[in-house]
Amino acid sequence: MIIDDIRKELFRHQDSKYRDFQYSLIPTVNPENIIGVRTPVLKDLAKQFAKHEDIGLFLDDLPHRYFDENQLHAFIISGIRDYELCMAEVIRFLPYIDNWATCDQLSPKVFRKHRPELAEQLRLWIDSDQTYTVRFGIGMLMQHFLDEDFDPAYPEIVAGIRSEEYYVNMMISWYFATALAKQYDAVLPYIENRRLDVWTHNKTIQKAVESYRITPEHKDHLKTLRIKAPKRG
Repeated sequence: MIIDDIRKELFRHQDSKYRDFQYSLIPTVNPENIIGVRTPVLKDLAKQFAKHEDIGLFLDDLPHRYFDENQLHAFIISGIRDYELCMAEVIRFLPYIDNWATCDQLSPKVFRKHRPELAEQLRLWIDSDQTYTVRFGIGMLMQHFLDEDFDPAYPEIVAGIRSEEYYVNMMISWYFATALAKQYDAVLPYIENRRLDVWTHNKTIQKAVESYRITPEHKDHLKTLRIKAPKRG
């Protein structure tokens, strides 16, 4: 059965040192459920298994037991060339994502050619009550709508998100730091007018200042916009 074959192949490529390294990076995943397969190997396996006539059985087998199976699943979906099929698989898989790494690895190539349709779906993801669905939606906005398809309505949507989830707020800060690098004049008012919560605001500035894509002059201005945390008692 293909599910057993995939699991055997993953364990055949297990790297114990890499597995131990991953434990601290992905705290939301049970360490017992990490095999420890390196990303380049997973990508190669995804290309191989995607051609298998029974790969649908693996994609249907949700939730997966192992983190590495989720990673493989994300890479297989990312390679689907049919937009409608790819979108259907993404929507089906998103509720089962339980960590930032799998969320961020899910990046369908076919989305580049279907941005108008993608834009409609993004709003549904961002309105979700599931942490990694929201994070994925913001990530897709960052990846596909900060260049020629940029619209001022998009940072407005992201600025309106309020969450107690670390992995959502971190993605918001990543989005705005990237937006400052690509659409500085349009996005700067969100920082100057303090449109984000304090933690996300300061994290955005930190990421922007660390970016090589932002000019020294812009970095100097952003540093003046940091918000000092109130002193306690």
